[in-house]
Amino acid sequence: MPPSPLRAHAAKAVAVVLVVAAFLTARLPEPGAEEMAELAAGYAFTPLEIAVPDGLPTQDTRQVHPDYERIQAWISSVGAGIAATDLEGDGTPDDLCHVDPRVDRAVVAPAPTGEERYEAFALDTGGLPYDDTMAPMGCHPLDADADGRMDLLVYYWGRSPTLHLSTAAGDEAPSADAYEAVELLEGGHETWFTNASLVADVDGDGRTDLMFGNYFPDDAAVLDTSGGGAPTMQHSMSRAANGGTNRLLLGADSGQDTLFTDAGHALDAETADGWTLALGAADLDGDLLPEIHVSNDFGPDRLLRNDSVPGEPAFTVVRGTRTVATPGSKVLGEDSFKGMGIDFGDIDGDGRLDMAVSNITEEFALHESNMVWVDTGEAGALAEGRAPYRESSDSLGLSRSGWGWDIRIADLDNSGHAEVVQATGFVAGEVDRWPEIQELALANDEILADPRVWPRLGPGTDLSGDGGLVLFARPDGRGRFTDISDRAGVGHSTVSRGIALADTTGDGLLDIAVANQWDAPVLYRNDSPRAGTSLALDLVRPAEHGTTPAVGAAARVTAPDGRVYAAQVDGGNGHSGKGSTQIVVGLGDTAPEEDLSVELAWRDERGRPHRQVVTLTAGHHTVVLTDRADLRGTGDAS
Repeated sequence: MPPSPLRAHAAKAVAVVLVVAAFLTARLPEPGAEEMAELAAGYAFTPLEIAVPDGLPTQDTRQVHPDYERIQAWISSVGAGIAATDLEGDGTPDDLCHVDPRVDRAVVAPAPTGEERYEAFALDTGGLPYDDTMAPMGCHPLDADADGRMDLLVYYWGRSPTLHLSTAAGDEAPSADAYEAVELLEGGHETWFTNASLVADVDGDGRTDLMFGNYFPDDAAVLDTSGGGAPTMQHSMSRAANGGTNRLLLGADSGQDTLFTDAGHALDAETADGWTLALGAADLDGDLLPEIHVSNDFGPDRLLRNDSVPGEPAFTVVRGTRTVATPGSKVLGEDSFKGMGIDFGDIDGDGRLDMAVSNITEEFALHESNMVWVDTGEAGALAEGRAPYRESSDSLGLSRSGWGWDIRIADLDNSGHAEVVQATGFVAGEVDRWPEIQELALANDEILADPRVWPRLGPGTDLSGDGGLVLFARPDGRGRFTDISDRAGVGHSTVSRGIALADTTGDGLLDIAVANQWDAPVLYRNDSPRAGTSLALDLVRPAEHGTTPAVGAAARVTAPDGRVYAAQVDGGNGHSGKGSTQIVVGLGDTAPEEDLSVELAWRDERGRPHRQVVTLTAGHHTVVLTDRADLRGTGDAS
């Protein structure tokens, strides 16, 4: 007798039930609606539009080389950047420099959280060479000449960066006339395609150094509509090494005619020739020399141990260790993902800096993974060439978010626990092109380098166009993070790129400035209702016109309950967002009058290392660092 139809399909049905049961069992728990509401109730942000000068010409896409026309939307997907700084020297980082692709200029504007202290203005390149084959990608505040006035650096596609040196006198309000445009490079401009910049004292000589992450090869003609030059794309989706050459410039001696000199071949081919989208620097081994993270599109990211001595930069690539249970792409230095952003911060509250790296994590499309590298505390590992980090994005609930760009680890409610905020989205349009991109991802590497064989990604293309700012939080710093963006007031759907964090109002809470691609930049004022106390530190060195940020200086704060908070003065980590150099440490329910033990570590203007413990209380403090820590009228040195 033939089996009944029911019996014939019984085995298949059982298999399906077992698969579904296994899936439901393996899924990590998610908070319910009441838990979500309670978690999000501690956060509140108000969106405020950042000014753009009137009268500037506008555009809604980039004009490109004829051979790039079929992927015009792809080429037009970057160029929004934002930075927060203190241009007036009043101790409040309430000035913004942003690049808005719609006007294709670097614009300076006051943060919209207070009075309109001056009108927004565009930086002028003056008589420097500039034409339609060039476009700004980001703005980076720094004190390039160490005179105590914040200057502005603008980096581009199509040329090397320009420096805009401040000539402001006294209480003069920022204006276009207060900046003098000069070439960064001693020999004049070159053709670069830069998507990331970094300020750090790389070689430990006490002077500011610069690093640039470049994307397209230096001889590319991406924006040359006349059809000259040699168009090219990456030669692999996972191991590309034909990108633009990353550059390291060292701060020059005061007697030289230039502010920075090219460090030549300090970066080897393994580090220099990826398609770099983000850079990060932090001292990870306590020697006051910053390690460097190079985040590459289309290939492995690199973590560089810093072996430099003054005037002689040197690095060693360190990698993670693979175990039987570790996927190859979750070994630090071996991933094949699309590194788009990098930040350092103490995500697990153990007093050590961890790392967060953005990738493409689009469901049903390119389903890679964000990376959260948690420091394992293995002493001496970096010195032995091993990266002591455990990839923990899945267990923390941070592995998926969309098409990620800038990412930040910060305490946004001053609870004493870190949140994570990320910019997401790629290209907004009407026609979904994910099927074509999936085919491209599987194509033979030999054809990738020719943009003329790519699928058509012209105007109207949509690839992860429903991005925006994503805010992850978790209760009491424990368990998995949850996306609370919509409930917290930052869930506007757009395509975002750069994130700059700064306390623009002086209330001890970090605000979030966001650069959006082909959309208005926004500042989310932090109105969180349950905020704890905080310690805000301006770690600076003396200068002719006041003080200059001590980039790379470290603070280790011990609260009365024994908890330890670690932070360093940020020199511009990430993709196209540059946060304030002010350190803000959330202290939870620590009383404002309670003493805090703060261990400071820094290098002075001659590169000599120093350490000192000072006693402070919550609030804002400026500490001038020379051969000792001088507390500006607050706290007691010990």
